[in-house]
Amino acid sequence: MADLDDIKEGKDFGIDRPQQNTLYTLKGCGSLDWGMQSRLARIFNPHSNRTVMLAFDHGYFQGPTTGLERIDLSIAPLFADTDVLMCTRGVLRSQVPAATNKPVVLRASGGNSILSELSNECVAVAMEDALRLNVCAVAAQVYIGSEYEHQSINNIIKLVDAGNRYGMPVLAVTGVGKEMTRDARYFSLASRIAAEMGAQFVKTYFVEEGFEKVTASCPVPIVIAGGKKLPEHEALEMCWRAIDQGASGVDMGAQHLPVQRPAHDAEGGEKGGA
Repeated sequence: MADLDDIKEGKDFGIDRPQQNTLYTLKGCGSLDWGMQSRLARIFNPHSNRTVMLAFDHGYFQGPTTGLERIDLSIAPLFADTDVLMCTRGVLRSQVPAATNKPVVLRASGGNSILSELSNECVAVAMEDALRLNVCAVAAQVYIGSEYEHQSINNIIKLVDAGNRYGMPVLAVTGVGKEMTRDARYFSLASRIAAEMGAQFVKTYFVEEGFEKVTASCPVPIVIAGGKKLPEHEALEMCWRAIDQGASGVDMGAQHLPVQRPAHDAEGGEKGGA
């Protein structure tokens, strides 16, 4: 126990200087709890509030699709060049070294496949397992206008409630109902509903006309999905336009990566494809 006689009275109280509190400036997230903000600050650069995510969670319903046949060969070499990884817990445990030290957005919905109705998903990860994996957010699809719309919204609600208990952000990913047009009106509707249900950020698609209305009407950050494969220049232009019109980041999947990728040997040099 400390000797009370040795405790010196403090002198530097800065009485003439008010306490400085640093505000968290990520859109719509200033009132979140410390743990929630801490995780989001790993996903979004705290100085720019921007992010570049690498999504390779498609196998949860597509299986070994083109570009994702071997995560260790096609995706792992890119880990160092992205801000955030988005994947399933199976791939995270089996293919992503813990020493990678990248923030992870964990796919937390599933139970469907390309052979059936895509909107028929359930919550596929317990929040306790997401915490065990030390991820920075969990993600689930929301299918507005689809056959299982209510179920997908309920999945978001369940994750948000659990996330609020443990300080875990939720990313809502807007899937497109079969009867809905891919336009600003639809994505504004889907994104706003996801935010209203409590999602801390939303992943949606860029549209040529009216995208600024999508971002303006959503009270939390929007990250754009890569969508269909585009030539490299067009993909980069799409990303620039999305950020210019209010998006907070981009989440590009394997379809936007070149067929041949440089591989790094143990000494750090490049070998392989051009």
